[in-house]
Amino acid sequence: MPADLTTPAVTNADDASEGTASGSTSGNRRALATAPVWRALVHLCVPMIAGLSVGTVYNIVNAGFVGSLHSTPMLAALTLAMPVFAVLMAVGGVFGVGGGTYVSRLIGAEDAVDPVGGTDPLRSPAETALRIKQVSAFTLWGAVAAGVVVGVVGLVLATPIATAVGASGDALVPTAQYIAAMCAFAPAMVASFALEQLVRAEGAAVSSMTGVLISTAANFAFDVLFILVLHQGVLGAGIAVGLSNVVMAGYYVWWLVRRSEAAALAPRWLRLDRELLRTVFGVGVSELLQSSFLVVSTVVMNWVAIGYGSALLAGMGVALRISQLPEMICMGVFLGAIPLFAYGYGAGDGVRLRRAITGAAVAILGFTAVFSTLVLLFREQVFALFSADADVLADGTRILTAMLVATVFNGISGLVIAVFQATGQMRDAAIMSVAQGVLFVPVVLLGNAWFGMTGVIWAMTVTELVVFLLGAVLFVAARREFAGVAESGAAVETGADVLDAAPATA
Repeated sequence: MPADLTTPAVTNADDASEGTASGSTSGNRRALATAPVWRALVHLCVPMIAGLSVGTVYNIVNAGFVGSLHSTPMLAALTLAMPVFAVLMAVGGVFGVGGGTYVSRLIGAEDAVDPVGGTDPLRSPAETALRIKQVSAFTLWGAVAAGVVVGVVGLVLATPIATAVGASGDALVPTAQYIAAMCAFAPAMVASFALEQLVRAEGAAVSSMTGVLISTAANFAFDVLFILVLHQGVLGAGIAVGLSNVVMAGYYVWWLVRRSEAAALAPRWLRLDRELLRTVFGVGVSELLQSSFLVVSTVVMNWVAIGYGSALLAGMGVALRISQLPEMICMGVFLGAIPLFAYGYGAGDGVRLRRAITGAAVAILGFTAVFSTLVLLFREQVFALFSADADVLADGTRILTAMLVATVFNGISGLVIAVFQATGQMRDAAIMSVAQGVLFVPVVLLGNAWFGMTGVIWAMTVTELVVFLLGAVLFVAARREFAGVAESGAAVETGADVLDAAPATA
């Protein structure tokens, strides 16, 4: 590790096809700043999609490892413990999404002649570069500190937490074991998610994907060791998840220290001031609210579903993993595009911002139609790979159908939230995030009371439809803000943007 963390030892070369960087601008920076929008989206989103899809495929394989033990309580434990995993990722998201979008906007402001879209007062290039180092250092060490706190609480209260998320009977002990294992590695898990956002903030989508691939390979190897060789069951699965996050966090630290053009992680760059805290937490809190309400929603769903037996709960867990394939495609698009949205907004380039939003929406709708249709057509054959229980198969295929329909609305709603986060629209991002969790609870309870199991199964689909409509209203209202940026962006439209086929309005 070099003594001066502000100077990268190696210039990043994620996008080799872009050629050697000119001056201080690498292929990653050009993807954010000047490349045609569709090319930039491919550069940023395809690696993100690949990384998320590989991770999702591994989640399915992970369920297969546990399923090979022929224990329905252990398989149910993976589903019951999902809220805890969501909490860890939510804490990481506070720092990662808040800090990462802030860094992207600052990079845009640093490159712009007359930035109007940033959240900061105008700064000199040197001041902006210093601010990026302060934000990135806070993102890492804030995430680590928060992970320690959450991890200690989780370890001490593993069994009560397992009970709170709906575990009982034979599922209680394996659920508590899985929760305790994850919480033991909470600092690494929270930090790895936050660091990934910092890597992507500079447009280094390939490096972000590489970290996911390395973690997935490590997770697979650790699963074989702890589940099949050492026979640790669900506890082994939790340890494997934790160790793989240690590997991923280590890789991202190495990249940010050795390859980053802007970030710095050394504690000496830490600075806590009102502006930094307000900006990071103001945006990051929407991620926390979204995931926190998702936790509440999942717990309520577990409580309601358990009344219909373990078969429904086990089927729900497998269906969730299968439906994540098309969902991850959509998520890869809007998460991958966040740095492009934030950069365009920070640079005051409204034309590029609008075209990026339009391109991402078209990609999400296309991917959703293709992948959801394919999975829906072969849902019975796919589901049969994970369980031979006729009840699990019957309930699971019904749940999977509802989840695939929900992806249509969920993808666009996620895009709207991503745009609000990237552009610092803190209130709208928080409203959307809260709505996804708050609306689900009454919908699932009323669905259960009025339509029984069918109402429970389709509750998420109905909720996503309502949130989609809310997002459309908020986005239309926010276009005035984007239009203000567009007026200055029209003056800096490049030849590459003129040739871009995306329409000029979103």
